[in-house]
Amino acid sequence: MSVERVGGGETVVGIRGGSEGTIANANDAAMDRFAASFEASAKRWELVVYPSLVAFIILAVYGFYLVYSLTSDVAQLAKSIDPAMEHHMAEMTISIQQMSTAVSQMSDSVSKMNVTLQEMSGDVDNLGPMLGQMEQMTRYSAAMAGSTDRMGQDLAIMNRNVSPAMRGMNNLMPW
Repeated sequence: MSVERVGGGETVVGIRGGSEGTIANANDAAMDRFAASFEASAKRWELVVYPSLVAFIILAVYGFYLVYSLTSDVAQLAKSIDPAMEHHMAEMTISIQQMSTAVSQMSDSVSKMNVTLQEMSGDVDNLGPMLGQMEQMTRYSAAMAGSTDRMGQDLAIMNRNVSPAMRGMNNLMPW
C-alpha cells in the first residue's frame, strides 16, 4: 500500500497488487453505485408517486365539483321555497292550536266517560240480586214450557179420542 501526494495537497492511497487503484477511484466507484442505486430507487418511487399525485388531483377536482353542485342545488332549493310559506306556517300554527284544544277536550270527555263507566260498573255489581231473580224466572219459564207441552199432548190424545165420534155426528148433521 502506498501513500502519495498529488498536486493540490490531496492524499491518494494506492493498493498495490494485481491491479493498481486508488481510494479516490474506490470512492468514485462507490459514489457511482450509490447514485445508480438512488436513481433506480427514485425511478421506482416515480412510478408510484406521480400516478398517485395525478389520482389525488383528479379526486380533488371531483370533490370540488361535488361541493359546487351541492351548493348550487341548495341555492336552487332556497329560491324555490314558496314565498307565501310564512302565511301557510301561520295557518298551520293556528290549526295545530285548534287541534291541541280539541285533543284536550277529548281527553276531558274520556276522563268523564271513565268516571261514568266506573259508576256503571258499580251499578252492574248491584245487579247481583236481580240475576238470582232472573234465574228463578228462567226456571219458571221452563216449568211453564213443560206444562204447555203436556197440555199439547193431552189435546192430541183428546183429539184422537173425540175425532171418530165427531165424524159420526158430522155425518148426521145436515149442514
